[in-house]
Amino acid sequence: MTYVVTEACIKCKYMDCVEVCPVDCFYEGDNMVVINPNECIDCGVCEPECPAEAILPDTESGLEKWLELNASLSATWPNITVKGPTPPDADDFKGVEGKFDKYFSDQPPS
Repeated sequence: MTYVVTEACIKCKYMDCVEVCPVDCFYEGDNMVVINPNECIDCGVCEPECPAEAILPDTESGLEKWLELNASLSATWPNITVKGPTPPDADDFKGVEGKFDKYFSDQPPS
C-alpha cells in the first residue's frame, strides 16, 4: 500500500503534508504535489494534514489513474522537503470538481 495525491490538490498545493513526511517522498509540480509510491512507507501521517483532503490510500477504489500519475511525475519533478508558500487563491479552488481537466499541469514548479 502507498498513499497518493489526487485531483483535490490541483491549484491548492497547501503542502502541509510535506512537513510531516518522515521519508521526504513528496515531489513538487507547477500546481500540485505528488508522492513517489516507491518511497512512501505507508505511515499515513500526511493524510490528515492535507486541508484539501487530497491524499488517500491506494487501497481505495478508482485511484489507479492517480497512482500512475504520482509515480510518473515523481520521477521528473523535484523532491520537496520543506513546505513552500501556499498559492494565494488556494482556498478558492478547495473542493472544486473537475480540476484535472481544467487546470492540471505536468510542468515542474515555475
